[in-house]
Amino acid sequence: MGAQIPLVDYLVLDDGDPHLLAQECTNCGARYFDRRNACAGCFANEFKTVAVASEGAVRAFTIVTFAAPGIPVPFVASVVDCDGTQVRANLINVDPTPEKVHDGMKVRLATYSLGADSAGTEAIGFGYEPA
Repeated sequence: MGAQIPLVDYLVLDDGDPHLLAQECTNCGARYFDRRNACAGCFANEFKTVAVASEGAVRAFTIVTFAAPGIPVPFVASVVDCDGTQVRANLINVDPTPEKVHDGMKVRLATYSLGADSAGTEAIGFGYEPA
């Protein structure tokens, strides 16, 4: 297989330990994914890049049973609290039922292949799986 590329810029794959990076406001500590011109909390405009904890707990979720054509359902959309950083991501490698998913559930970052192009370059996505 060829190279791997992350689906989003804030997913780091190249060091053998996949993790997420956030932009942290140097004034108030609010964290954001992707580039920001100003902090939504305090309007400061200076940020530093910080690693986000790879383990966390589910704080909110919904089991999605209807989606756009071509999107397999059901799946679990969630908000995961990673040591104070809120990450919106799907839960993977878990049965998408109320019996298997719950608030407070301990999860960890996991990556998966989204497919490869004709040159063998593989796109990599992320989600959270039971810890």
